[in-house]
Amino acid sequence: MSLNYKSKNIALAKTLRKQATPQENHLWYDFLRRYPVRFQRQKAIDCYIVDFYCHQAKLVIEIDGTQHFEEGGQEYDAMRTMRLEELGLQVIRISNRQINEEFDRVCAYIDCVVTNSLSHGVAVPAPSEREPSPESNER
Repeated sequence: MSLNYKSKNIALAKTLRKQATPQENHLWYDFLRRYPVRFQRQKAIDCYIVDFYCHQAKLVIEIDGTQHFEEGGQEYDAMRTMRLEELGLQVIRISNRQINEEFDRVCAYIDCVVTNSLSHGVAVPAPSEREPSPESNER
């Protein structure tokens, strides 16, 4: 299945790859770039540009900075997620904080989602922001 995109977004996606956030770069260079299943970064899909996309797993990964937790950002993200899901894609959201503080856990979660998607086509629920990290003393 080929996904449609707005051709004007191709140049913007290229610019966004060059101006990636530290968290996007960390996830890309330290995990996704060498992941056994191919990921693309700043991929134009429909009228959007997603942070990371895996065609085989039909998976979109969005890295959320603080603006995504404001009222307008949450509404826009919900609409965007709904549209991407209408295209048959699974969308997972990971916060900058999770990348900064729980990188190994984020990588394990992404691996689990990809593996499940490829083997069963089943979505894996996201770990809760409130759930303590394995290294945490909170139990």
